Amino acid sequence: MVHQYIPNVSKIRKQMMDEVGIKDIEELFADVPQEIKLDRELRLPPPMSEPEVRRHLSSILSKNKPFTRMPTFLGGGVWPHHVPSHVRSVIHRSEFLTSYTPYQAEVSQGVLQALFEFQSMICELVGLDVANASMYDWATALGEAALMCARVTGRRKFIVPEIISRDRLSVLQNYTSGAHLRIVKIEPEKDTGQLNLKKLRREVDEDTAGVYIENPSYLGFLETRVDEIAEIAHKVGARFVVGVNPISLGIIKAPGDYGADIVVGEGQPLGNPVNFGGPALGIFACRDDEKLIRQLPGRLVGMTTTRNGETWGYTMVLQTREQHIRRERATSNICSNEALCAVAAAIYLASLGPTGFRDLAETCAANAKYAMDGLNRIDGLEAPVFDSPHFNEFTLRCERPGLSIEKFNRELLKHGIHGGKTLKKEFPELGETSLLCVTEIHTKEDIDLLLEAASRIVK
Repeated sequence: MVHQYIPNVSKIRKQMMDEVGIKDIEELFADVPQEIKLDRELRLPPPMSEPEVRRHLSSILSKNKPFTRMPTFLGGGVWPHHVPSHVRSVIHRSEFLTSYTPYQAEVSQGVLQALFEFQSMICELVGLDVANASMYDWATALGEAALMCARVTGRRKFIVPEIISRDRLSVLQNYTSGAHLRIVKIEPEKDTGQLNLKKLRREVDEDTAGVYIENPSYLGFLETRVDEIAEIAHKVGARFVVGVNPISLGIIKAPGDYGADIVVGEGQPLGNPVNFGGPALGIFACRDDEKLIRQLPGRLVGMTTTRNGETWGYTMVLQTREQHIRRERATSNICSNEALCAVAAAIYLASLGPTGFRDLAETCAANAKYAMDGLNRIDGLEAPVFDSPHFNEFTLRCERPGLSIEKFNRELLKHGIHGGKTLKKEFPELGETSLLCVTEIHTKEDIDLLLEAASRIVK
């Protein structure tokens, strides 16, 4: 018997190649274009013992700098927030960590109740009646929302703002291509970034399935005419979809209160850390409309009683996915969703409570305002680019001749600061601009360090 951790010896490799009808390993990759193949051997170190490997990896990892030594102002869809230690402690309990698919309600009451509480708190946040047990992330939730609008209305046009994450837009286009939905982008007003309502009115028609906005937007500013946008969409029978950073809902109006039919968003900042861009957690909620609920993707967890009515219990009450019903009737093929992240979000929200959540949102907004005002006072910098209210993210434009935003960020690194996300590839019309994020974890000292470094760089 061959040990599973030892590479196959030459005799076994030959038997395997004979079985599939090839003469050498390279034939396995014959369909890979030559121009993308590596034209050299991998530069790997010689074999090492386990202690040597540990020392080698530790030396590599020691090059990383923790936030306490290098404050980061990077956001753009995943945001750094403080995660209370008890959140991690609770989700590492085996009944949560391993029970991500609670098929058997009678043995999964803990997970089902936690997901029910998650759904309930999301409904309170977004001002709607029904929320599912989570999606993969904001981007896939948006894709599902567009498909849902098309199924409910029978129409084939979905309108989005021009100012949207290009990654999110790409996922949306991928999701909707098979359903032959046409994605239409509406240009913003130049000075404010706000959705151009004149152009929106011209584009909305009897074939519009849904109108989508983000509040806050991808570039951090708030849409201030949301009631008018909702009215424009509903006037032609289209659904109004709003994407949110849930932390902002501690201080701004819930989307359901200004006419949203569907709300999507990113739940990562609710008790989930930033780990190489994740983990992400898709939020998805809708109004108490049977047409919408029946087309909701994913799962719904509900509360019920035993047959004699004496004991409360929890169970999955709607599962419109292909594993549970006939494939042609499934609304989504989402399988293992982000249940553990949703449980973390529920613990986080319950821990903060309404007052703590509002305090958190106010702190994020105040810190961002302090950073914007300080940067804007520096000659050669403009923050923000758009004349609109902002939440915790904002654009920073470098106007000093000969100083690109990439060079500006490299200089910040030399000062021990990780700057914002460069926007030149996504929005070349904005010029030398980056997107900065400020949250409650940024102290006054962190922001002052950024201001001092920025002032020196642009001199």
